[in-house]
Amino acid sequence: MGASGIEPLGSFSAAVEACKSRSQVERAFRAIKTARLTVRPVDAVHAGRVRAHGFPCMLACHVERHLRRRLAPLLSGDDDREAARARRTSPRRKAGVSGRAGNKAAAKITPDGFPVHSLNTLLADLATLNLNDVTAPGRPEQPFTPAAAPAPLQAGAFRRPDTGPTEAIPVT
Repeated sequence: MGASGIEPLGSFSAAVEACKSRSQVERAFRAIKTARLTVRPVDAVHAGRVRAHGFPCMLACHVERHLRRRLAPLLSGDDDREAARARRTSPRRKAGVSGRAGNKAAAKITPDGFPVHSLNTLLADLATLNLNDVTAPGRPEQPFTPAAAPAPLQAGAFRRPDTGPTEAIPVT
């Protein structure tokens, strides 16, 4: 710790990276305020109500961030940030894309052979997979749930660590 009582930064590049990460926070707040998360404005005066409104907003951003990280190989963004950062000569320069992201953008195909998606289109595609409880006529006491066969893209998304309902839907 310095004489002023302030912890010095490790390096200039660490300071630049910290400043750039601030933009992610600003982007999250912008997402809450826009139609992407479809959160309605609240006209609350009491602090408790404002916190109660803010919590699901931040929770939605948190869930979206983790979905983007886990499903990054299927999405249009760069899923290899470390390789992109390694190609940069200075932390002040804009980070380019990794070679894998460049190939994905040019071919519009993921390395697994699936079409590149945005998070919204991928979630819409995953939403078509459902489980239905079926009751046969004359046998209402014996409902059953037939195993739905996921489409190849759905199975590819569910093969990612911690992303799919592997207990309920057999993914082969």
